[in-house]
Amino acid sequence: MPISTDMAEDVAAAVSTLYEQAELALIEKVTTALAQGFDSPLWAELKLAAVGNLRTAIEEIIAVLQVDAAGAIHTAVAEAYERGQQAAVAELGALAVGQAAAAATALPTASVVDRLAAALVQETGATHLRILRAGLDVYRQVVAEASAAPLLGVQTRRQAASRALAKFSARGVTGFVDKSGRAWNLTSYTEMATRSAVGRAAVQAHTDRLAAAGVDLVVVSDSPEECERCRPWEGKVLRREGPAGAGTVEVEHATEDDRMVRVRVAGSLDEARGAGLMHPNCRHRLSAYLPGLTRPAGPKADRSRATYEQSQQQRYLERQVRRWKREAAGAIDDDKKAAANAKVRAYQSRIRDLVAETGLSRKSRREQLARAR
Repeated sequence: MPISTDMAEDVAAAVSTLYEQAELALIEKVTTALAQGFDSPLWAELKLAAVGNLRTAIEEIIAVLQVDAAGAIHTAVAEAYERGQQAAVAELGALAVGQAAAAATALPTASVVDRLAAALVQETGATHLRILRAGLDVYRQVVAEASAAPLLGVQTRRQAASRALAKFSARGVTGFVDKSGRAWNLTSYTEMATRSAVGRAAVQAHTDRLAAAGVDLVVVSDSPEECERCRPWEGKVLRREGPAGAGTVEVEHATEDDRMVRVRVAGSLDEARGAGLMHPNCRHRLSAYLPGLTRPAGPKADRSRATYEQSQQQRYLERQVRRWKREAAGAIDDDKKAAANAKVRAYQSRIRDLVAETGLSRKSRREQLARAR
């Protein structure tokens, strides 16, 4: 069975859900803390005096998240690695007994899984301090803006607080920048990081099994909705490991001893991945390339009429649905909540139109918010 980075997308969702739950819990804690005692003339003084209580509440959210996330990450990486191994075993199962048996031989995987999981725990763990700071910062900001509003005669204290909370709920916990300089909020960042990690685990497990079977070449599928980074590698044969650069190699036929076959190789797998192949949203799959047996890819699957740009437009609309759902969850008055829910329906309508136009499949899970614990 060919391998792709989306093979373990469902197990990655379990991790990102925990962070979304934490983000929603944070919004609810801050909103509830600020909404209490709005009519008191001492509201600002009482709120500032209660900062310590809010800090404790947020630290409790983070403590639970640290424990739950570490376990979920290890489980997700282990499951992704196992799926990658099984995909290789299934793919080579129809070959000669020797190669199939070699692929099925148990490999020591614990250290590999532990290493991949530890790297992801460290990456996502760095977000925890930001959760605390974001919660306390927005709390103090709301108190300051709401206290100043009546003095300026512009709006009431409740309106000022509602506006500041709406901004926070819409953007969530922010301040995370990836290696390319792109900014993310907490949930999107952890989703990206986790999907990337479990995708790497599945691909590594697949290639580890191919190595055990003595398979040195892989071929990239010709897939729909490809992006510009991946397109140059479609249908190309790659070295599983070894030097970068294209060239022609002479290798033994997959099933006929002493028969040599010349194969045009586009480069190494590491080279292709470094150029963008197998990124988190990549649709391409890797298969074992069997000299003398593997045939060129056939016509591209007509799974949808969509382009890569349209698939990314769908992801943008999904993020907007979640954004306005967060804002509705953090609203402290009915008008704000109703307006946010209207935005949710508007973006969902745009998703329905896009799906109907392009043939993309609608993934309702990506429009949902996890329940805050």
